[in-house]
Amino acid sequence: MLSIDPKAIPVARVQSLLLGGVSPRPIALVSTISKDGINNLSPFSWFNAFGSNPPTVVISPSRRIRDGSLKDTYHNLVDTRECVIHAVTYDMVQQASLSSTEYAPDVDEFIKSGFTPIPSEVVKAKRVKESPFHMECTVTQIVESGTGPGSGNLVICEVVRFHLDERITEGGVIRPYLADFVARSSANYYIRASGSAIFEIVKPLDRTGMGFDNLPDYLKRSHILTANNLAQLANCESIPSIDNARKYLKDFAPQSFNEDAFAEAMTAGDYKTMLSMSMSGSEREQFERSIRTALGKDDTTFAWHVAVYLETLT
Repeated sequence: MLSIDPKAIPVARVQSLLLGGVSPRPIALVSTISKDGINNLSPFSWFNAFGSNPPTVVISPSRRIRDGSLKDTYHNLVDTRECVIHAVTYDMVQQASLSSTEYAPDVDEFIKSGFTPIPSEVVKAKRVKESPFHMECTVTQIVESGTGPGSGNLVICEVVRFHLDERITEGGVIRPYLADFVARSSANYYIRASGSAIFEIVKPLDRTGMGFDNLPDYLKRSHILTANNLAQLANCESIPSIDNARKYLKDFAPQSFNEDAFAEAMTAGDYKTMLSMSMSGSEREQFERSIRTALGKDDTTFAWHVAVYLETLT
């Protein structure tokens, strides 16, 4: 791996490494208002949430790399101590990007980007109608990390009002497949949180996982199962007995193994057919591929029973 001293390379290169390595980053579309009453709108990916009591979010309108100058958003936050932070969806990402243009301080970016301003309830800054999630915020603290080009300004905000479009929720929870949010990466790259990019992982907090150290050695020696696969198995609380594994496998009738049919089942994610074919040949690799495919579908129960059965083949 490359070892890089950030003090030995240009600031622009340091920023490139951060933007590429700290990715994806949520986008804050921040609206402010100047002391003269001019609306301002700009996206920031130096942004995240850091606490819920009080609800705390932080953005960083950093200094420009080319000359160390400060942005209009920063000046407005210093002057008014308030803003509205919006989530950015795929349907509005081009407009959000357009609002990042460095217009003069007296230019209203709502007009330039085509967004619709609507009144806020607590702060003076306007809200963006097109976004499904708004946070009205007051500034509690501004921390400068430096004064040179590229240095950050951590603007710590308390959320004083949430606004939420219920169409992006299900069961009271914001669902990414309904929200269709986007995030930033390096250069001109964005990430869309939808489709196959969305997946779920059972949190270890919901159970006491046995850990890698309790996995059978024959699984840890596998050339088919990945470290991610093993972590899924290690996140389970116990290992089925061999008797239970045999009983579980009685429900699967062996099928004649056919290499092409096995490959088709694997592509389709049909791990049960893969298992049935594996049982006719008793090849460890085929069993392990059925386990890996099952784990790709989050079926750890199936995976563990087959994994335990593998011990009888050693």
